[in-house]
Amino acid sequence: MFDSLSDRLSGVFDRLRGRGALSEEDVRAAMREVRIALLEADVALPVVRRFVDGVTETAIGQQVLRSVTPGQQVVKIVHDALTDMLGGGTAELDLAATPPVVIMMVGLQGSGKTTSTAKIAKLLKDKQGKKVLMASLDVNRPAAQEQLAVLGTQVGVATLPIIAGQQPVEIATRALHAARLQAVDVLMLDTAGRLHVDQALMDEMKAVSAISTPRETLLVVDSLTGQDAVNVAQNFAGQVPLTGVVLTRMDGDARGGAALSMRAVTGQPIKFAGTGEKLDAIEAFDPQRVAGRILGMGDIVSIVEKAAAAVNAEEADRMAQRMAKGEFDMNDLRTQLRQMQRMGGLGALAGMMPGMKKAKAAMANSGMDDKVLVHMDAIIGSMTPKERAKPELLNAKRKIRVAKGSGTQVQDVNKIIKMHQEMARAMKQIRKMGGLKGLAAMFGKGGLGAAMPGLDQQMGPGGLGGLGGMGGGGAKLPGLGNMPSNLGDLLKRK
Repeated sequence: MFDSLSDRLSGVFDRLRGRGALSEEDVRAAMREVRIALLEADVALPVVRRFVDGVTETAIGQQVLRSVTPGQQVVKIVHDALTDMLGGGTAELDLAATPPVVIMMVGLQGSGKTTSTAKIAKLLKDKQGKKVLMASLDVNRPAAQEQLAVLGTQVGVATLPIIAGQQPVEIATRALHAARLQAVDVLMLDTAGRLHVDQALMDEMKAVSAISTPRETLLVVDSLTGQDAVNVAQNFAGQVPLTGVVLTRMDGDARGGAALSMRAVTGQPIKFAGTGEKLDAIEAFDPQRVAGRILGMGDIVSIVEKAAAAVNAEEADRMAQRMAKGEFDMNDLRTQLRQMQRMGGLGALAGMMPGMKKAKAAMANSGMDDKVLVHMDAIIGSMTPKERAKPELLNAKRKIRVAKGSGTQVQDVNKIIKMHQEMARAMKQIRKMGGLKGLAAMFGKGGLGAAMPGLDQQMGPGGLGGLGGMGGGGAKLPGLGNMPSNLGDLLKRK
């Protein structure tokens, strides 16, 4: 997401960082390029004007131009302004009410309301332990109610039984009654949409809102529609008391104009971003992290969260024990590759790693994608248990068998073996440096953090020392400790 905008802004700020001193004209010239980049990203014109004027006014202040690192200062100002534009802090769902708390989903037809309803219900069930009931009020679109019922089965959330012929207000009344009888914590109402904003749609939503008194009214908009999504949001905000926005298909939005304009247009925060088709592909929208991604600063916190969700506790303990002994076989490598797949694959990780934008672009240009991980897993899977435990057994004849079994070439098998050898050497080095705690210490003030202060600043509070502590000190996420090394190995191999 935001790839086009991120590339444009990275070019502008790379030039600023490369200069020892900045004049007012330098800053104004850079801001003109930022203005063009935002407009090309389909950000609403009034939003662009306010943003550029505010940043320029702050950036030409004497404390910036006389700073030791004026380029870095300007980037920080832009980062803070982007965070404010996107809403400041993370806005969570307001569930502080007497159950059942009602969440009403509104939006145009085709924006992803029904799927988003199921995704949020799954999130509330899995992450917050809430008992959720979903009800479809869409009596216009064919099979809309059946679709929600199917999704409910897939995510393990109850849906209101369908009664043919009932109208939206009747369904909402029945849903409220059922939710009270079943001691439901959250009732989610998936309202009908239209192909365009019309008064009949608004009247129907107002009637449902009046009967259900929702605590949250979330507008679902498709980010890929760009400026049109902004216009839709403006129309809804003028007639319905919105409390937040859900942006769908953010993973395919290279421009990002809808996200950057939405807060200013609706006056309400973006609460969730849909990041894929799977029913767990939704995340709370964090303005600070998104601003960091746009400016190429990465998103280490998201990597840690993905690692925590992807790493099995038993696997982590076993890996930590083996690392402490300096052991690392093909089974361990396979575990690491699968963790990377569960965390979103190479592209997703590269996009969140500070300074990895160019590497991500190189991967795309070379045709390298997440199929590489699948092929590598297939190669290891074609080895016998003995060969996985002792890769040194893989002679020429065995390599040919493994290549044929995995549908790859012998040179691909050799690459895996070489990658394993290098990682095994790294594990032994870690042991010599005092194990995981020694590795974490290396990332502290006296180690790489001091050698790369720019990168350390980009990672925010804790810097590289924080990352070292999360990846190694606790020995709970050993896969994360190796992840940058793995990614670098893979990029070099291709």
